[in-house]
Amino acid sequence: MRRRVVWRARSWINYVNFGIFLQALITLIAFVAALGILVGFHEFGHFLAARLCGVRVLRFSLGFGKPLLTYRSMRSAHSTEWVVGSIPFGGYVKLLDGRDAQQVILPEERHGAFDAQPLWQRSFIVAAGPVANFVLATVLFSVIYVSGAPQMPARLQAPPEQSLAARLDVRQGDQVIAWKNLGVNVNSIPQAAELSPVLSWNALRWELLDAITGHQDFAIEVIAPSKEVYLKIFKEADLSSQELKRDPFGAIGLIPASTPLSEWQDLRLNPLEAVIFASKRVWLISKVSTRMMVGFFTGDTPLKQLGGPFSIADMAGKSAQVGWQAFLGFLALLSISIGLLNLVPFPMLDGGQLLYDAWELVSGRRISVSMQERFQKIGLFLLMSLSLLALFNDLQRYLSS
Repeated sequence: MRRRVVWRARSWINYVNFGIFLQALITLIAFVAALGILVGFHEFGHFLAARLCGVRVLRFSLGFGKPLLTYRSMRSAHSTEWVVGSIPFGGYVKLLDGRDAQQVILPEERHGAFDAQPLWQRSFIVAAGPVANFVLATVLFSVIYVSGAPQMPARLQAPPEQSLAARLDVRQGDQVIAWKNLGVNVNSIPQAAELSPVLSWNALRWELLDAITGHQDFAIEVIAPSKEVYLKIFKEADLSSQELKRDPFGAIGLIPASTPLSEWQDLRLNPLEAVIFASKRVWLISKVSTRMMVGFFTGDTPLKQLGGPFSIADMAGKSAQVGWQAFLGFLALLSISIGLLNLVPFPMLDGGQLLYDAWELVSGRRISVSMQERFQKIGLFLLMSLSLLALFNDLQRYLSS
């Protein structure tokens, strides 16, 4: 009997260990797949733009470090070398460039060098990477909407006692059916025809974040369980900035209630409608995300919200386990973040190069290579500092969970 109990205990332990291993494996695969897709598409944007402008691409690399896989077409000595690096955190496209001291460019090859192109083409090549990320996010959202995305209704739970919603007498079970952004210091009451329908909680959440981060008033039309419909106006002046920084949704008091899956509705659109709807969603998320990124420097966004590789891997694994639509939605959000991050005017990022181009456009002369190298060192220090901060936040979340 004792042996049977011990055997069962060991079997249970083995089962738990296998479950943990399987979950970790799914997380790792989802993380690597997410980085590969997003970085690959970003770099392909640079690659395609360079080829369209007649610039020779020497290498297209997914990852850094020692090459694990290398491929070069034998049809031409000037073909691109395709590489998969041993360190999967990033990638790059190496162009023929006269500013690179390690490259020897023959006179007959000079026309295909990056630095020999006019300013608008060089800027186009640099901007094509982030633009590719926004295009990818639009495509991913469109695929979700064409296939039919289950949408949780914007039904609310009881608001916290000190929240603005509680003061406005919003109650548990109320469902938001329409909404309008009122802008700043607008005292007029919107008419029903001016309100936009709310398709789901997820759609309302981004609209609310847009109003919160833009410090704007908004109105919601709510239907109560009794079928009574009423309008509530939320004014940004009635909220303290500290409340919004600490917990924006808790401060306003609009928190979704748990709703059975049987009451969710599918959002299914035709391809054209899906692309239009997805484009609007990408624009809205980009606008909100930009304000939050700026908030890291102004103090409006707490630095503890900055996430690193562990947070990304965790979200990738969890979304992959939920289903392919959740994983595509996560990829779309991350693709937008990568596109916006690369537009930040830091040296070593695409935004830094675009800043150099803006200087050239205004002053009529290029920044010297030596000056760019100095800026690169500053940019590297800033990026390393942000990366360490994000990693520190990840470790804090892990240790406190």
